[in-house]
Amino acid sequence: MPPSPLPSRPRTPLRALARRAPRVLLGTGLAAALLAGACAAGVAVTMRESFPSAPGVVPAAGWPPAAPVPEGRTVVAVVLGATGSVVGDALAPYEVFARSERFSVYTVAARREPVALSGGLRALPDRTFAEVDARTVAEPDVVVVPAVAEPRGEREAPLREWVARQAARGARILGVCAGSDLLAAAGVLDGRRATSFWQRIDALRGSDPQVRWVRGLRYVQDGPVTTTAGVTSGIVGALRLVEQLAGTAEAERVGREAAYPGWSAGGPPEIPVNRPAPADLPYVLNAAFPWGRPSVGVGLAEGVGEIDVAAAFEVYSGTSFAARTVPVAAGPVVRTRHGVLLLAEPAGPGAAPVDRLVVPGARHAGEAGPALTAWAAGRGLEMVLPHRDRAAGESGFDGVLRDLAARADLATARATAKFTEYPVGHLELAGPAWPWRPTALGALALAAAVGGGVLAGKRRMNTLIVVGSRMFKPRR
Repeated sequence: MPPSPLPSRPRTPLRALARRAPRVLLGTGLAAALLAGACAAGVAVTMRESFPSAPGVVPAAGWPPAAPVPEGRTVVAVVLGATGSVVGDALAPYEVFARSERFSVYTVAARREPVALSGGLRALPDRTFAEVDARTVAEPDVVVVPAVAEPRGEREAPLREWVARQAARGARILGVCAGSDLLAAAGVLDGRRATSFWQRIDALRGSDPQVRWVRGLRYVQDGPVTTTAGVTSGIVGALRLVEQLAGTAEAERVGREAAYPGWSAGGPPEIPVNRPAPADLPYVLNAAFPWGRPSVGVGLAEGVGEIDVAAAFEVYSGTSFAARTVPVAAGPVVRTRHGVLLLAEPAGPGAAPVDRLVVPGARHAGEAGPALTAWAAGRGLEMVLPHRDRAAGESGFDGVLRDLAARADLATARATAKFTEYPVGHLELAGPAWPWRPTALGALALAAAVGGGVLAGKRRMNTLIVVGSRMFKPRR
């Protein structure tokens, strides 16, 4: 009589979980990798559009000459990085200084060729480092250093070396936002107190412990070096230097024109300490999932204000990532109110398609100029004038933030204000509550990643089981 088979052990929930655990872990890991890859691809697209490569074609007439530097004034040089500079960090302090006849301001870079500004804009520097070193142009008394795309990269080595030389010879240095990263890498901040964009300070404490990093201040001055918090804090940092170099009355006059909320000459520099929060999610979603976002043409009229330009490119694209912005003008080069040379797509049949045309600084369509007006009409585009109803004492950032909230969503507008460290307590923002387009794309990417991870994990585990069974099958 054959022996009776041994009774099988009952499958307990714990044993079943143990059997499934490797498959679950493998599938989860693969899903996370797929989602991270999708997000990384989206961020790469966003950054590529935000810092466009400079055109290699020089206009037939050549680049316009730089404006002369008047004598007898305090000279300010705003540096522009070869890898791209943050538009608000560069243009906003430029206008603050240039609004005063006590200062002469020019842009300077390693070479006189177009360089990228965040948000899809390009600028043509006035001067080169070599010209300043050779003293063919006045050496700066103040050097403004905006955040650049690769502050510690090889391409920015000439910029770091030049700024260090200017600091060593006694020039005042104004580092705006993450411009402090480049200053730290150049050794300018060694042993000093400094601040930066709130999201970067922890990383900077790790990479540059020789600097005493400070939170919760709009600007920090340590000897001849001033550093500021995020993007729009550069306006306040520049006003502080105007106050010190040109007097309180001149700073108050320029400050009224710049209209930074809550600023007053000699006012306290303390600001709320920002930290990562769930409300920052729109910033992440818009950066990681740019597909399907609108394209906004930014119409640049001759003589447009630098802060108005900075606000448009920063708010619609450079910080919010809510839209792709395309500079459009009557011709390929535009000179701003105080002389910055900006490059744009000429308003004509070859210009990139856009969904609407925003004209910063214009109070009515006539101020946009006939070329932009005719181009928008010919394409059937809505012309948006975010500064049409600008009230007295209102900054260039107010109108575009209101428009962003109305046309994108309220959550994105508030996150943009936080990431530019711009106070919005005085603004009435209204619009859709949430950025549903990138949220839906994120949900689809998550679902696809989970599905792909489950299928790939199941196949991988089945392959491992088959291979394992063959390897450990007893030989007869």
